[in-house]
Amino acid sequence: MPLPAILARADAPSIAYHYTEGRSPTIAFLGGFRSDMTGQKALALEAFSRARGLSFLRFDYTGHGQSQGDFLDGTIETWRRDSLDALDRLTQGPLVLVGSSMGGWMMLLAALARRERVAGLVGIAAAPDFTEELMWPNMAPAVRAALMDKGVIYRPTAYSNDPYPITRGLIETGRRHRLLDRPIPLTCPVRLVHGMKDPDVPWQTATRLAEKLESTDIAITLIKEGGHRLSEPDEIACIEAAVEELVAKVLP
Repeated sequence: MPLPAILARADAPSIAYHYTEGRSPTIAFLGGFRSDMTGQKALALEAFSRARGLSFLRFDYTGHGQSQGDFLDGTIETWRRDSLDALDRLTQGPLVLVGSSMGGWMMLLAALARRERVAGLVGIAAAPDFTEELMWPNMAPAVRAALMDKGVIYRPTAYSNDPYPITRGLIETGRRHRLLDRPIPLTCPVRLVHGMKDPDVPWQTATRLAEKLESTDIAITLIKEGGHRLSEPDEIACIEAAVEELVAKVLP
């Protein structure tokens, strides 16, 4: 696999990325919490874009994958800035953002900041507000107190042998960037793909998000046997179909 290119930043860790040059719109993949740009969905969408001559971007957030920085220093604000820096400095023209899990939150935050460029959104098990909606409510009072006092706790995960850290900064910045507690002023077309057997992000999150978005062009695809990763061939086919539909709306 080729080495990534590096986006150097004077005041922040460098971002590792892969960019495929092609025509507009650029499809940009935003990954999940503790994930990276080498996953099946990112690579499948890269191949999808190349086959159609479209520009494509995938990158790693600070403290993820091949980018610099310590994961413990990362917050929702950190990864929002990473997303905007990557989109602003590495792409041009209209964008179709594809966000997986936490990347679904990042794509919404990026779209709100760059409304003039974002032509469409595809959420894959999108998890806006997951810190406040899914993490914080499931912590016992003693665990919450330890997190606030020590600044970090470690929780087991089904996706790794090592527990992953949850920091006070993650929770606090998540609260500042909540979206589901008010209307979301985005009017571009949106497609949401979610598994009904997702153990991490309930599929009802997709319907809540659709209700909050101001766009009138929204469709939800529920995959009855789908889990959280949505990386099986038929699941990736659903994602690609959603992306292709939005790309067609942008092309002349």
